[in-house]
Amino acid sequence: MILVDPPTWPGHGKYWSHLVSDVSLEELHDFAARLGVPARGFERDHYDIPADRYEQAVALGAEPVGSKELVARLTAAGLRRRKVSSPGS
Repeated sequence: MILVDPPTWPGHGKYWSHLVSDVSLEELHDFAARLGVPARGFERDHYDIPADRYEQAVALGAEPVGSKELVARLTAAGLRRRKVSSPGS
């Protein structure tokens, strides 16, 4: 299942949502391609999508969920990839 959280994450003068799959990265990449999200939007385990793509993602079948549920389901699926800290940071 493709999941999307609300566009509440600020950055670069916009608000962003996270798009994930709780099934596979292949499912996620396929969905992102259908949504027209460029590959550069992928980071470790999710795509960042701008607020103006949120409704389109839902219309294509993404399940809207809260951010905590999104992370919980991504983790339960074994697909969560945490950011690695560099030494000394």
